[in-house]
Amino acid sequence: MQKYRVAILGCRGRGTAAGRAYHQHPRTEVVALCDLVPELLATLGDELGVTARYDDLDRMIEAEAPDIVAIPTGTEFHYPLAMRVLEHGVHIDIEKPICTTLAEADAVLAKAAEKGVRVAVHHQGRTGGALQAVKAAIAEGRIGDLRYLQGSGKGYYGGYGLMNIATHSLNAMLGVAGPVGSVQAVALTDGRQITPEDVVPSPSGMGYIAGEHVTAALAFECGISGVLLQHRFPKMDSTAYMIEIYGTEGRLYWKSGAPWILSTPHFAPGQDEWQPLAPIVPEHYDPAGPASLEDYQFADEYVQALDEGRAHECSGDAGRHVLEILMGIFESGARGRRVDLPQADRDHPLLRWRGEHGLGLPGPMPRPYGEWLAAEDGRLGRSAS
Repeated sequence: MQKYRVAILGCRGRGTAAGRAYHQHPRTEVVALCDLVPELLATLGDELGVTARYDDLDRMIEAEAPDIVAIPTGTEFHYPLAMRVLEHGVHIDIEKPICTTLAEADAVLAKAAEKGVRVAVHHQGRTGGALQAVKAAIAEGRIGDLRYLQGSGKGYYGGYGLMNIATHSLNAMLGVAGPVGSVQAVALTDGRQITPEDVVPSPSGMGYIAGEHVTAALAFECGISGVLLQHRFPKMDSTAYMIEIYGTEGRLYWKSGAPWILSTPHFAPGQDEWQPLAPIVPEHYDPAGPASLEDYQFADEYVQALDEGRAHECSGDAGRHVLEILMGIFESGARGRRVDLPQADRDHPLLRWRGEHGLGLPGPMPRPYGEWLAAEDGRLGRSAS
C-alpha cells in the first residue's frame, strides 16, 4: 500500500506534534522539515531522524516531492504559505483556524480545487477517539434524539477564545450536529456592549477580534440549537473546555481525550452519575510512541481519505465553515442582530464595522497573550489582571 511522504513547514510546538504523528503512523513518512530557525530544525530533525532540512519551502518541495505538507505556523502566515504550497499541487494539513478572513479561506480552497488536491484543517479533536466514542453512542441511540449542544472555552479573552480554542469546539459540534445556518451573539467588553473602538488585533496573529465575554446561539440546519460560551476568566481553566450534547434520554460530555455519558437527560446530585466511555482507538496506535492519540488519528484519517479519494473529515470546507461561524458571531455581536450563513461579504466584519464609523485599522498590540492582556487592560483603564 502507498506510503505518503510528508513535509513539515514550521518546527515549533504544533509542528513537533504533527511531525511525531506522521513519523509514528505506519503509512506516512516525514521526509523533510522546513523552518527559518536552525535550532528548531536541528531539534525536531534529530528527534525524528530527518536529515533533509530546509529554510526555503519551494526548494524543499521541489527536491523532496512530498504528498502532504503540514503548515503548523502562526495563523497570519496560513494564507500566504498555503497558497505557495498549493502552487506545487501538494495536499496540505493546515493548523486551525484555516485563515484570518473568509476571503483568504475562499482563495485557498479555490486554489486547491484548481490544482486537484485536498485541504485538511488540523482540528484533531474531531477525529480523536473521544469524539468517535461520542458519535458512536449517538448512533446507537444511547441518548435518544438530539436536543441541543453547549460548548465552553478555557477562559481566554472572549474574542481570542473564539479564534483559538472555540475552533475545536465548533468543529466537534459540526461533527455531531452538522452545519450551522445562523448565529446570534452578545459580545461584552468591560461589562458593556462592544463598540467599534473595542476591535483590536488578536494575540498570536489571529486577525482582529472584539469582546471580552461572548455568548453565541447557534441554529443548526438539522433543526436543533446550541450555545457557545467564550468568557474571560481571572485565571485560565482548561477543565472548562468542553461540549455537552443533550438528548431526549441522556447526555454526553466531550473534551479532548475524555468522553462521558449520563443515562438521564437532566443531572442533579444524588441521581445517576456520569460514566466514562472508552475512546475508540486504532489497533495500530502505540501509546508508548511519541505521537498524541488525537494527532495520530488526524494523520490516520488523512491516509484513509487519500486512499479513498475523498475529503478529510476535517476538510477545508469544514474549516471554512468554522471560520464562517466565527465571523458571523463577531458580526452579530457588533450589530446586535441574527446573522445568516454563509455571509455575502467575505471581508472581516469587524473591520467593515469600524470603517462605517470612520475608523481605520486598529493600532498594534503585543503578540504574546500575557503581554496582550496587560495592554488591553491598559486600554480599558484598569490594572492588569
